[in-house]
Amino acid sequence: MNWINDLQKAINYLEDNLTEDISYADVAGQANYSPYHFQNVFSILCGCTLGEYIRCRRLTLAGKELASTKCRVIDVALKYGYDSPDSFGRAFSRFHGITPSQARLSGAKLNSFSRLSVKLILDGGSTMNYRVETRGEIEVIVRKRNFSDNLEENNRQLPAFWEECRRDQTLDKLSAYQAAEDIFGNALIGMCLSENAQEKEITYAIGAGYHGEPVGEGLSVERIAANTWVVFEGTGPMPGAFQELQKKVYSEFFPGSEYRPLSGMDIQVYPQGDMQSPQYRCELWIPVETDKQFRKKG
Repeated sequence: MNWINDLQKAINYLEDNLTEDISYADVAGQANYSPYHFQNVFSILCGCTLGEYIRCRRLTLAGKELASTKCRVIDVALKYGYDSPDSFGRAFSRFHGITPSQARLSGAKLNSFSRLSVKLILDGGSTMNYRVETRGEIEVIVRKRNFSDNLEENNRQLPAFWEECRRDQTLDKLSAYQAAEDIFGNALIGMCLSENAQEKEITYAIGAGYHGEPVGEGLSVERIAANTWVVFEGTGPMPGAFQELQKKVYSEFFPGSEYRPLSGMDIQVYPQGDMQSPQYRCELWIPVETDKQFRKKG
């Protein structure tokens, strides 16, 4: 439950600062997360990105303010983070379906995006396959690239990176390193290797297990630090089954577990096979610590 409390603390901080220049790093820090990892968990749980949530909440408050006060449109626009009445007007019209001026009219209909409140709700029981593994340092061979840590941007960029690696046969090269006895088996992996909050970048990698073979051109060997991992198994066509697995992990498993996810490197494991088959199986590796371990650090 402490993990849920930390998430609510971050949302409360966000709500208290909607009229300020919001730093994703500051919001994430309230929940003891890195900016990118917080954005990812927020999106999984809430069904929208952090940026979308901020925009919708600001436009909700702006609409209420225009309808109930005599504030100038330019003042409301600046208050809620818009540089000009034009950019504010376009965003306002997309969200509310009317212009800022029309919002002042009696009986004007406005849309509202409510404030989030994180709650643990008991629902129908469901089965989740997982195991806990404590592993020493893991070596992987990867192709890596830096991307923006803005989730909305890399939701477009990362699939394009996978497609590029497919077209230029990087995936075939990496598949040659797969081994049945490897920790990940005959599978490719995707992961965020590192995050540079100052530069607002992440280093994302596509790879496979490594066992000392010659390193191909454009590839590098990376080391994953020793960790305790909770490994979850999902079944079904990609990417829907994997997205559903992520949601269940963060909305069902962690809220009632002694473990809390560490901010950092989740590993997505994609075995060989037909990824559109209802029987396709994938894995999600999440580094964890217990609530007790977290309290000792604090």
